Amino acid sequence: MIRFFDILFSLIGLILLSPIFVIVAIAIKIDSKGPIFYRQQRIGKNGVKFSLLKFRSMFTESDKKGLITIGNNDSRITSIGRFIRKYKIDELPQLINVLNGSMSLVGPRPEVSKYVELYNDYQRKVLSIKPGITDFASIYFKNENEILESKKNPEEYYIKYLIPQKIRLNLIYIKNYNIKTYFLIIFKTIKSVFFR
Repeated sequence: MIRFFDILFSLIGLILLSPIFVIVAIAIKIDSKGPIFYRQQRIGKNGVKFSLLKFRSMFTESDKKGLITIGNNDSRITSIGRFIRKYKIDELPQLINVLNGSMSLVGPRPEVSKYVELYNDYQRKVLSIKPGITDFASIYFKNENEILESKKNPEEYYIKYLIPQKIRLNLIYIKNYNIKTYFLIIFKTIKSVFFR
């Protein structure tokens, strides 16, 4: 049933949002050199790697300087990038990931292999379902960039505190993996984005 709604909502979303896709694509190309989309290898269900899609919000080669974004004033973020990140518009291309089955609308946010390799056996349970565009952790830690900006060692804080907390919230979803929780998270995400 969840897969049915994933296909339905991603198709509707891609059709309705296509004008926004065009506008954002043009803005990205005008704003800075590089591709419109940013592709990054993430770890999906059962540890399988897949290519996650986003609108590019940083200058090219920025991921070589670090995998986490620190605050809204990160010098790697482009002008248009700040805007599309603030309203989560950069995440919209992941509707394509949902449509092709590598992601769901709702599920644990997929991590890069560098951080997944640090998971213990219990934490690896988050890999038992498809990763998603949104989850309880995305809502709870919607100001993650600002949190990291305030820390002396952002990556250490991310690994030691944020990852375990995110996994704890994701395991709550997995424990309550049903259509009711699926829609609850979707509505909470919409509320979080538009009523900040």
